[in-house]
Amino acid sequence: MRKLLLLLVSVGFIVACAKTKDVQYSENSKNKMSSNANGYWQQQVDYTMDIDMDVNNYQYKGTQKLVYTNNSPDDLDRVFYHLYFNAFQPGSQMDVRSLNIADPDRRVRDRISKLKPNEIGYIKVNSLKQDGAAVTYETVGTILEVQLQKPIKAGETVTFDMLFDAQVPVQIRRSGRNSKEDVALSMAQWYPKMAEYDFQGWHTPPYIAREFHGVWGDFDVTLHIDKSYVVGGTGYLQNPQEVGHNYADRNQPLNLPEGDKLTWHFKAPNVHDFMWAADPDYNHDILKMPSGPTLHFFYKKTLDGEYLQNWKKLQPQTAELMAYFSENVGKYPYKQYSVIQGGDGGMEYAMATLITGKRKYGSLFGVTAHEMAHTWFQFLLASNESLHPWMDEGFTSYISNKAENQILNENKENPHTGSYRGYRTIVDRGYEESLSTHADRYHTNWAYSTASYSKGNIFLSQLEYVIGSENVAKGLKKYFNEFSFKHPTPNDIKRSMEKVSGIHLDWYLNEWTQTTHTIDYGVKSVDDKTITLERIGKMPMPIDVDVEYADGTTESFNIPLRIMRGVKPTNATVLQDWAWAIPTYSFNVAKSVKSVTIDKSGLMADVKLDNNTYPEK
Repeated sequence: MRKLLLLLVSVGFIVACAKTKDVQYSENSKNKMSSNANGYWQQQVDYTMDIDMDVNNYQYKGTQKLVYTNNSPDDLDRVFYHLYFNAFQPGSQMDVRSLNIADPDRRVRDRISKLKPNEIGYIKVNSLKQDGAAVTYETVGTILEVQLQKPIKAGETVTFDMLFDAQVPVQIRRSGRNSKEDVALSMAQWYPKMAEYDFQGWHTPPYIAREFHGVWGDFDVTLHIDKSYVVGGTGYLQNPQEVGHNYADRNQPLNLPEGDKLTWHFKAPNVHDFMWAADPDYNHDILKMPSGPTLHFFYKKTLDGEYLQNWKKLQPQTAELMAYFSENVGKYPYKQYSVIQGGDGGMEYAMATLITGKRKYGSLFGVTAHEMAHTWFQFLLASNESLHPWMDEGFTSYISNKAENQILNENKENPHTGSYRGYRTIVDRGYEESLSTHADRYHTNWAYSTASYSKGNIFLSQLEYVIGSENVAKGLKKYFNEFSFKHPTPNDIKRSMEKVSGIHLDWYLNEWTQTTHTIDYGVKSVDDKTITLERIGKMPMPIDVDVEYADGTTESFNIPLRIMRGVKPTNATVLQDWAWAIPTYSFNVAKSVKSVTIDKSGLMADVKLDNNTYPEK
């Protein structure tokens, strides 16, 4: 079933999607993931929304038809929606959290507490019906709690019809109006979004500016907005001749309607979010990759010359990024991708990203590399980033670091040194928290970001040390092939790596992601031809040792960790394995020893490096 789904995904996106018939792939191969032989299932949502936007007061009215398929084995008597814009109100949990955390995000700080009524964000649900019958609901902060009149039985499909009003908040975090770079509308997390229900139950965390988790489905969005605005974002535009701009086929006549507004109609098949941005001063450039998707770039034409030049320079290298990620993780399955100036830094969305645009070129390229890499990690490989942000930010950092290293010809032996440095710093200062911590519940933003970005990155880069770089590369592709368009868990990445390497990794997943045990190995003693190593930290690891002899020759050794039940590909001399419970390990060599070095590669995240060599440096 999985192979069939992926085949249909690939075929469906080859054809153009400018008309309704062009997204029939979605109708033929929806993720109607009912229980299969492996017991896996996932829910399905199909949204049809019509939005009328007033750019003068930043308010909009919406209708939403949501077709919900319950592929779970459970009957559901309640459902829940996220109303993210409600976080941008004084007294919200996001506001109070920012006021009380030791190191508040500089973009948030106390800004929410100072918002005036015409500056706040809100989504107000005016009516909600299930299959035509009214249901009972209550708005509780950023969550709409819905008590159904009739349970949704396992395997059943129902339709929810909603009317809602909303106001776009002043730009503070990710979404909003009139950003610091004067982008009018950055519309992320802007609609009532059905919460995810999976094998763990409902996922309804309040929004405090951290991470997301969504349900796969098809989106059909119609937007009515002032005719001076250019719109970009998720989905394929269905009516290019009616909006003009660079979307239209110049060989066909425009069909611009009369009045103050244009209607933009987008369809996005098989995604779990929908973002759009709009501004009257957007430049819109298009780059068609010869054997890949069409790339769209939206950026303010009012930028200074330096920044305008950077946005032009960015475009061919964005194509290189797309090619790199497709080759090294898995083929990008959609027809287009958009890089859009907006938001408050960089944030990934379905088929697009929002980034700030007033950057030096290195920064502009770097943020684009990172946010585009998110298309694979957490978008196509849609892990629960609230529970496991390290699978999202960490894996993205890993692959984007490697892409930048290659495309910019940086030639770094280890492009992840910044992550190792950040990890060691937070351990040394005693602020580290386990990767198993929910994204919202870290005590500090520092602990969250170091865990998610740095330690999550090291999960993969250090795995190159454990099972070999070739196996990690193969494991990522296997992970993509088996779990794209699904909701993978930490066990799924572990099993992908185990299957390609033949090495047991349950110990690695547990120690690195569920504890704060640290790695610390040292050279305990060298007695002529006998070398003794010691494990000082709690986390065990296999050990690579390089020995220089007194006569100037060198030799490399690999000491497997016994619970790995295997050895990575290596040219080194493989010694007897080391049982983790035994704190010391001795081996003999043929010549007198001049020096010993543990982990010459630097890929092992040993927290105390000065004892890794003999003589000690």
